[in-house]
Amino acid sequence: MFNLKLGLSILKQNVKIAPEAPGVYRMLGENDDVLYVGKAKNIKKRIVAYTRIDQLTIRLQRMVAEIRKMEFIIVENENRALIVENELIKKLHPKYNILLKDDKSYPYLMLNLQEDFPALRKFRGVRNNNCRYFGPYASATAVNEVIDTIQKVFQLRSCRDNVFNNRERPCLLYQIKRCSAPCVGKISKENYMLLVKDVIDFLDGKNIDMQEKLSRQMQDASNNENFEQAIVLRERIKALTGIQAHANLEYAGLKSVDIIGIAFKDGWFCIEIFFVRGGQNCGNIPYFIRQTEEATSAEILDEFLSGFYANHIPPKEIFVSEPLENNELLESALNTKIMTFSKGNKYKLVENVQKNAEAAIERRLAENKSIHQNLEEMQRYFDLPCLPQRIEIYDNSHNQGTYAVGAMVVATPEGFDKKSYRTFNIKNQEITNDDFAMMKEVLKRRFERMSPENKPDVILLDGGLGQLHAVHESLKDYDLSSIRIIAISKGVDRNAGKEFYHQVGKESFALPYRSAIAFYLQKLRDEAHRFAIGTHRKKRAKSMTKSDLDEIEGIGSRRKRDLLNYFGSVAAIKDASVEDIIKISGISKKTAENIYNFFHK
Repeated sequence: MFNLKLGLSILKQNVKIAPEAPGVYRMLGENDDVLYVGKAKNIKKRIVAYTRIDQLTIRLQRMVAEIRKMEFIIVENENRALIVENELIKKLHPKYNILLKDDKSYPYLMLNLQEDFPALRKFRGVRNNNCRYFGPYASATAVNEVIDTIQKVFQLRSCRDNVFNNRERPCLLYQIKRCSAPCVGKISKENYMLLVKDVIDFLDGKNIDMQEKLSRQMQDASNNENFEQAIVLRERIKALTGIQAHANLEYAGLKSVDIIGIAFKDGWFCIEIFFVRGGQNCGNIPYFIRQTEEATSAEILDEFLSGFYANHIPPKEIFVSEPLENNELLESALNTKIMTFSKGNKYKLVENVQKNAEAAIERRLAENKSIHQNLEEMQRYFDLPCLPQRIEIYDNSHNQGTYAVGAMVVATPEGFDKKSYRTFNIKNQEITNDDFAMMKEVLKRRFERMSPENKPDVILLDGGLGQLHAVHESLKDYDLSSIRIIAISKGVDRNAGKEFYHQVGKESFALPYRSAIAFYLQKLRDEAHRFAIGTHRKKRAKSMTKSDLDEIEGIGSRRKRDLLNYFGSVAAIKDASVEDIIKISGISKKTAENIYNFFHK
């Protein structure tokens, strides 16, 4: 219910009781519906800003008109306010907040400085204070390229700890000068840690200083007639020079910066973010957000930064294309510097990122238009009552009945909705060689959990009439009046593009060969096939890493790893005594006896 006078009155009443401290505020409407969740360095001052109605956008005026109640949460600092705000937005989905669907996990590089000989590793997950992290990188490919470069230049080890602890002679990487072989004492701990320090300097962008230092070391080695060491240093300098030659000069001098631009067209915003670390472009990622409630670019960008950096490590500097209202608060919370530019080289960098955002949104709109046209064709060919908004595609995968899984992928007018993908481990092991029975189990389990919010318009099956009738039989107790089930069978000579499409009560047919709609439906089926096979392979690979240790009570993944790192193999653990096992840190005498007794029943 919109009543600007009433909403403004309630807002002014809350100004009187609002705390003058950092925290989070919630605006509530009728029936305590959450309208908006916001953060502030000083809650009272932030609420006062909403009372200046003539300075608010139409969207915010409408929000004020709906306010019936306010709630406040005081926190210790701005950083905590940012975290609490992000948690509440994800939990409550407020009407007037811009909801950022950030489910991306970016890879980092990690050095565990607690190890005697640290290895440079790819990393995703919860960070540890004992480690140094570098990134993020936009893709695993970008990380692999950096690791490859560092192996060539600095020769840090890349092997797993259990391999490292049990080697008796150098591996092939030592022979091709990609590793310094600390595993067999080819390099001392002190010299290895000097390499680690050089790697940290390199990843921090101190390449020029490093080259000067290496040049001095090479000269000293040559003067001392240590020609072998001088050659090693020369090759390292040569590799660094090659890296410098291929580096983007436009990023020179930028140590740790995210450059962010925003573009808007036809109801969609695109936020493009470029990661620059140590003078190197670590890749870029676009985010697409549909405009809601007349939100402006500055509001969208402000909300994006709050949500994005609540989940990712912020850089030392952030360049943005729009000035932000909460600039000071975000700088305090993130311990970074947020800047906009009107001229100069840095302005050109931001302008380039913004152009990338504009190009990305053009591509997305063209893709959406193509999808929409295909959905219209689908509606026409299959006589659907409306344009499908949610298509669920199903497929099974197994290896002669083992590791059987069912997979569901979801397609919408905006493309594949990967957050809605689901896998089903086949529970009835007696049917794992029967594709019909597996599909019946998968669909039945799916319908048991179905809600009105995630109900599909179309179900697409990878199979023929047999699959179609089997699924209809398993779902006979459910209301299928608003759901169309379509099966795709292989075409003549199993030729892609000549598939047949089947529906209950209708004659089977093939779509025009090489038509856009045929390619679209093949794409949907292939995505389900890819996802099903990928899930099956992961399940099979996971089973291969299982060992007898998994069956011992009290042995989790961490103790299992410690045991294997210490003894090297399960066979060695079997031969170990209780006294040997108890030497491992964190394993009590009782646990050691459990392990010993398990292998000596």
